[in-house]
Amino acid sequence: MKRLNLRARELAARGLERDDVISLVIDIARHHYRNPDKQEVLQLVEDLVRDPEKYRSHSLFGKAVEMLMGARSSAPKEERLISLEKDKRHYVVFGRELIEQEALVQMDTAMQLPVTLRGALMADAHSGYGLPIGGVLATRNAVLPFGVGMDIGCRMCLSVFDLPPAFIRNNGSRLKQILIENTRFGHEEFTGRMEHEVIDRKEFTEIAFLRELKDKAWQQLGTSGHGNHFVDVGVVRIDKGMEEQGLMPGEYVGILSHSGSRNLGASIAQHYTDVARHKCRLPRGAVNLAWLELSSEEGQEYWKAMELAGDYSAANHQIIHGKLAAALGEKPLSIMANHHNFAWKEKLDDGTPAIVHRKGATPAHLNALAIIPGSMTAPAYLVRGRANAASLCSASHGAGRLMSRSQARSRFSEKTLREMLNRCGVELIGGGTDESPAAYKDINEIMQIQRDLVDITGVFRPGIVRMSRD
Repeated sequence: MKRLNLRARELAARGLERDDVISLVIDIARHHYRNPDKQEVLQLVEDLVRDPEKYRSHSLFGKAVEMLMGARSSAPKEERLISLEKDKRHYVVFGRELIEQEALVQMDTAMQLPVTLRGALMADAHSGYGLPIGGVLATRNAVLPFGVGMDIGCRMCLSVFDLPPAFIRNNGSRLKQILIENTRFGHEEFTGRMEHEVIDRKEFTEIAFLRELKDKAWQQLGTSGHGNHFVDVGVVRIDKGMEEQGLMPGEYVGILSHSGSRNLGASIAQHYTDVARHKCRLPRGAVNLAWLELSSEEGQEYWKAMELAGDYSAANHQIIHGKLAAALGEKPLSIMANHHNFAWKEKLDDGTPAIVHRKGATPAHLNALAIIPGSMTAPAYLVRGRANAASLCSASHGAGRLMSRSQARSRFSEKTLREMLNRCGVELIGGGTDESPAAYKDINEIMQIQRDLVDITGVFRPGIVRMSRD
């Protein structure tokens, strides 16, 4: 069933005026309701605006009601309104002609924050909450929860096996069954809980907010998310410069996964963005760019929670690739990974200390290895970073969406999707028209735009693609 897609203007029409309340209601609705419930949710919003006291204890929208009433006794005291800088700082846009206007406006706003040092926008950029997807932002002693994003530490991970490409063609049915039995997506979970040391991390007990998230995190351990998350079997071609990974030029079988920190990361992002909005009051249109000073108690707490979510994401991939390698009966020659939706403590090229947020952007420091995917039928590129200062040592995290999910669903039928898959020789397990290859930008064009940011060392071509169906 389709997730509920609420729009800010629909909520504003029901009487919600504050951007922070609107954002919270949209987040809650997307996680707890489905599309057939839309009118029910809109009516509920209308009722709670009319009589908020009645809904103050509502299991889902109680927090939104408290924000609406200004009765947030447990939140930090609101501080004075912070003004944006009059002139935005200059930033480099890679592939401007491919980027929608809304993403550019969002990045312009981020460059007016008083804590901003520098920024860059990658060629795969499109609009998001706060900082656009594909946005890179360097700040002074400040971390933006929505500058990191909802899916904290979302990762790419590639296992390369010493098997010839013909292995996929000759074992297609077996490989499909292995993927079905050893991966879970969306709301599906494994019958028995997975084990990993990340679940025993002290942050789950030391940070009060995280205690209630531990059980759900354990349930989802080793699983993948909705949307564009995937586990693919395909052919890896190594062209050059991977010897230290144990990979000589040639073709191999590879397993490539893309997923993140599931409910844990989303809950951390929502909670600390809410805290930041009340510590750092920004003008309408910029509220989702609220920050926490890294030196503050709340900033330090968020940083620990963010690092935990990043390690949890890595643990998911370790379990996924471990289970698949065991089912194959093969030991990988090499495993490589990179992540986005994170913040790093770095120094800029002039030596200035900074917090660098890469929301849907890949670190591309000198010789750093990374994987940049396209779509379910397009190649993923293996690259090495070139430490380009203009991009803040970053590159795109993928091809980037060309249209929204709802637009893709209305434009492409199941038949059209199957025709695209057949032309490319790709078999799909799960997935939907919202992830149609035509809903994405051309990854080859994206790679051409960022040739000064990364060097291509190889390519992965998907053969069997496993995705969420819901």
